[in-house]
Amino acid sequence: MTDYTEKAPDEGNLRRGWTTGACATAATKAALNALVTSHFPDPVSIVLPKGQEPSFVLDCETLEEDYAEAGIIKDAGDDPDVTHGALILSKVRFGPEGAGVRFFAGEGVGMVTRPGLPIAVGEPAINPVPRQLMCEVVQALAAEHDFAPDVDITISVRNGEKLAKHTWNPRLGIVGGLSILGTTGIVVPFSCSAWIHSIQRGIDVARAEGQGHVAGCTGSTSEKTVRGLFDLPDYAMIDMGDFVGGMLKYLRRNPVARVTIGGGFAKLTKLAQGHMDLHSGRSQVDFDWLADRIASLGGDAELVAQTRQANTALAVLQLCDVAGVSIVPLVASEAQRAAFRILGPCAIALDIVVIARDGTLLGQSEILTYDQLEPAP
Repeated sequence: MTDYTEKAPDEGNLRRGWTTGACATAATKAALNALVTSHFPDPVSIVLPKGQEPSFVLDCETLEEDYAEAGIIKDAGDDPDVTHGALILSKVRFGPEGAGVRFFAGEGVGMVTRPGLPIAVGEPAINPVPRQLMCEVVQALAAEHDFAPDVDITISVRNGEKLAKHTWNPRLGIVGGLSILGTTGIVVPFSCSAWIHSIQRGIDVARAEGQGHVAGCTGSTSEKTVRGLFDLPDYAMIDMGDFVGGMLKYLRRNPVARVTIGGGFAKLTKLAQGHMDLHSGRSQVDFDWLADRIASLGGDAELVAQTRQANTALAVLQLCDVAGVSIVPLVASEAQRAAFRILGPCAIALDIVVIARDGTLLGQSEILTYDQLEPAP
């Protein structure tokens, strides 16, 4: 839906796309230009924070006596973005004298209801960088056409409320629709930074709510078990996924009283081995490491040899169950120690919860602080 494409570095032939914020900015520029000149530029170009100048084709346009509206179909490139193909609309009209640029949530754009986000409670969920980009568009057109930069901007997203159910917005306290996001204006396919950004916002919301105990889990099954185990509210659950390192680094700078990390045996084994990105494409279980630990627990030579030749962590777990070797507590303890290597000396209490694929609790570490760790063997 744009006439500007770019390949993402280190992503093969994957194509980059554009954020909802970039689309909203382009739609705002087209609509405001039409309100002033009666002409919709199509395609319409904008300048992104890093200087790129993409152009966007308009999908729809409306011009009335007191407002103009333009819409752009979001192209997320090759990223599996829930908002890919969504219609982003901007309706502009002149506001009260001296009011400056004001933002409003149209249909499908959420409202902020919890503190801790970069936008205040009661404001539409339009993030700071998109707001700044739209303000710059208003200022530039106001200077070019000699009008006061008092403009009301209403951003809408077709079917946004339905799409938002597939995002983390409800957990973050953003109700009624999607957020208008973007710090660079560009969507990088399968971007780790986007996920980590959401982890950080989840921690911010929990802290602002005064929630002293948060839990980061590797998936929905472990999350359900951990949440039930500690009776935690929804906003205490951090969508950590594979990015345990990203979560811990942010908690180091923005601490809470207690953190629980929950996940399956395989992923927590990788954490125990020192991996901070638990994705299968970026870290692998070290079976020699597991074999050495099993030997230290009294596992016989046959079990140790089988472990070294195993294909999956689940197979090792099953072998240990048959042999009566308690590998889960050791993995939980080692995972806890690895997590504290990232957190460093701090007052955060941390525990590890190991969960089976069916949601059964397999084991749990002690709840310890950094000072309570025993010296490494």
